[in-house]
Amino acid sequence: MDQCVCVERELEKVLHKFLMYGQHCDRSLEELLHYVSGLRQELSNTGHLDLQLSATLSLVMSQCCKKIKDTVQKLALDHKDIHASVSKVGKAIDRNFDTDVSGVGVEGVWDLHEKQQFLSEVVVGHLYRQGLLSVAEELCQESGICIDLCQKKPFLELNRILEALRLRDLRPALEWTMSNRQRLLALNSTLEFKLHRLYFISLLTGGIVNQTEALGYAKNFQPFAQQHQRDIQVLMGSLVYLRHGIANSPYLHLLDSTQWADICDIFTRDACALLGLSVESPLSVSFSAGCLALPVLLNIKAVIEQRQCTGIWSQKDELPVEIELGKKCWYHSVFACPILRQQATESNPPMKLICGHVISRDALNKLINGGKLKCPYCPMEQAPSDAKQIYF
Repeated sequence: MDQCVCVERELEKVLHKFLMYGQHCDRSLEELLHYVSGLRQELSNTGHLDLQLSATLSLVMSQCCKKIKDTVQKLALDHKDIHASVSKVGKAIDRNFDTDVSGVGVEGVWDLHEKQQFLSEVVVGHLYRQGLLSVAEELCQESGICIDLCQKKPFLELNRILEALRLRDLRPALEWTMSNRQRLLALNSTLEFKLHRLYFISLLTGGIVNQTEALGYAKNFQPFAQQHQRDIQVLMGSLVYLRHGIANSPYLHLLDSTQWADICDIFTRDACALLGLSVESPLSVSFSAGCLALPVLLNIKAVIEQRQCTGIWSQKDELPVEIELGKKCWYHSVFACPILRQQATESNPPMKLICGHVISRDALNKLINGGKLKCPYCPMEQAPSDAKQIYF
């Protein structure tokens, strides 16, 4: 983090210089234009533009040319100083960040053609999620991979609806939610109600002329009356202020523009849930995790090399220390046996006893005595075969 702060500090200096240079440049050129315009006006007032200039006017013209030249040279010199500041940013990046990360990577991981194809498929999937369809198609052609149309279609529809939402067009999203209503209800989704709510608010912004249409549209709230009663009451109460405008009423909060960004996030989340996809692409998640883990790994590598402990980290598929990536990267529960203090694995899974307590299979086998198993946390006894494996 300190390295980022150092680079950011240098970058702020450059941005400040750019700002000051721009203001100084505008001011200098404005003064120069004013000076030249005044001189031109003075020459035109003499009425002898076609005659030979007097010695005094020739001197004034020479001074004008010199002033223009000096101003341009001064601006060019200041611009050159900015280039020096920009180069300092590059040097700060080189000084604070290690460009060689090969020491913490696995050699030859992408050598096989199958793995290269797999990486290309992950990148293509990310591009489809981002709506960069033409770029994804170009990558498919260059890498020689073939993506089935049935895999592309959900992303095409998702991006079409998201683009409409960004343009504040709710109709495609409403059509999609109504066609998938039962599946969304199974997920306890509030997407359809919030879309209807946002459409109703858009009618309110039209003022009194939309009153009849808004009242008619309110019938769409009927299926959600029990769950969203309070929200519906607020929406219907706002109709009283249509004549004076919602912006001049106690219901001003209904016009909050952040609702449009929120509805895009909610739609993306629920649509991905129906498609069996994560909200974020695997590529973006992996990249974010790598950005958090890489500085720690580079520090570990430097310490190992400094202390000449080369044998400590010989297996690249296992990290030498635990790296905290934050709750955003928690995707499943991890069970640690309370008896053996070991993390559960496929060969040593968590087992649920009939009393409800959970221990690992290795702990269960160690606690068997005379064909019986006594729970280490309560007096309950059971047969070992009664324990059931748990899947997180």
